[in-house]
Amino acid sequence: MTDSDGARDPRIYMAAERTFLAWIRTGLAFMAFGFVVARFGVFLREVVVVGGANPGSDGRGLGISLWLGLGLIGTGVMTCVISALRHTQYIAAIDQGRFRHVFGSSLAFVIVGLLAILGVGMAVFLIRL
Repeated sequence: MTDSDGARDPRIYMAAERTFLAWIRTGLAFMAFGFVVARFGVFLREVVVVGGANPGSDGRGLGISLWLGLGLIGTGVMTCVISALRHTQYIAAIDQGRFRHVFGSSLAFVIVGLLAILGVGMAVFLIRL
């Protein structure tokens, strides 16, 4: 981590920044996909109305896709906020020489769990169409 004169290797900080930017891109992708899913219910309602079928008064398709979309948007926001906090912790840990104590994959596992729940919800929604 250090060269002969004691200065920190800038590649370590650049790698940490690239990882941070990758998490930001992931969060933005979740938010964009959440918007698409939330608007999918509106699209379905319009297709039913144009097709001449009875759209129903319960608005079930709109409600489920809205909540699933909001869940994805919330996951994206959470990903961006937590990644910013973790990046700050990483840089502080690198500066203090204790990076191994801070490093972990818990954020990735939390996001995978949330996406699994949202994916099952979307699958159930699509099956019930």
